[in-house]
Amino acid sequence: MSPKQPTQEAALGSLKSWKILVPIAIGLGVTAWLFHKEYQPGSFDSFSLTPLSILWFAAAVIFMLGRDFGYMVRIRLLSENELSWTAAFRIIMLWEFSSAVTPSAIGGTSVALFFINREGISAGRSTGIVMITSFLDELYFAIFFPLIILLFDYDDIFGAEDGLAGKLAAVAWTGYAIKLAYILLLAYGLFVNPRGLKWVLLKLFNIPFLRRWRLAIGNVGDDIVLSANSFRHWPLMKWLRAFLATALSWTSRYWVVNALILAFFGLNHLGLLDHFVVFGKQLAMWIMMLVSPTPGGSGFAEYVFKEFLGAYIPIGAIALALCWRLVSYYPYLIVGVVLLPRWLGGYFKDKNHKEEEGA
Repeated sequence: MSPKQPTQEAALGSLKSWKILVPIAIGLGVTAWLFHKEYQPGSFDSFSLTPLSILWFAAAVIFMLGRDFGYMVRIRLLSENELSWTAAFRIIMLWEFSSAVTPSAIGGTSVALFFINREGISAGRSTGIVMITSFLDELYFAIFFPLIILLFDYDDIFGAEDGLAGKLAAVAWTGYAIKLAYILLLAYGLFVNPRGLKWVLLKLFNIPFLRRWRLAIGNVGDDIVLSANSFRHWPLMKWLRAFLATALSWTSRYWVVNALILAFFGLNHLGLLDHFVVFGKQLAMWIMMLVSPTPGGSGFAEYVFKEFLGAYIPIGAIALALCWRLVSYYPYLIVGVVLLPRWLGGYFKDKNHKEEEGA
């Protein structure tokens, strides 16, 4: 038995299908509480289902498909196209499911490498792919968050109802600082001195109160070295293509809300610049969700959506928040529940077969 196997079993064991009930219960519970708190008679009288609203609802779904397509393009690029489109789809759906049932700060990366490895990519290359996807995701935030702050008024981005602007801004900047520190550390390890970074991490975690995590950090250092060996000599054009696929994914995700606003309120509700402010607010929201302890940010996401975007959604903000989560979050829970049992069944079948051959 390999030394990493217990960790692998624990990680896969955490993906129980019943765990989808936890984020659904939290998200719907917070939504119901906000409905009870905010509802006023006649709040939804202005909503009507028209061909144009249906068109914009369809656009919201298309933006989510664009997000998944960008991720699939990226993972195929990182695998040098060894992963088929079908395999890429399975990996992305299972990855999103695992992210949806774990706290936002943890995400699905802890088990993603098993999904990739299961599709025929070696363990070392799977680790590298997961590490680089994380690097590219954080790079997107590192570039676009300060850019949005420079392009728009600070109060426009962090303005919120009930005087929460200062607190929400503090949460966003804390999340950004964590992301920036992570990406700088990872960039140093991937492109400058991977073995040097591993040595520094091991020395740091030799401090008595950190020593309990030293073995795990050693494994992280090994992952960084493996990733650097696989990707540090990539040509610039490949990196650019991978980053553009990343930008497509995240940007498509953010335009979902804009499409839903158009579906609810029509073309004349917001000006063009207002739509870019809404985009910027979502960028800040996703950074804030980094500190959410709930699975997939459930509850926290619905609450922040209402507070952060309330000025642009005069009525029915909670209903719009629920539609947003129905389009951008709950589908991954459903698809994951369908795919996960088959994937786990195939995984454990192969595992038992190998153990029988080795017996």
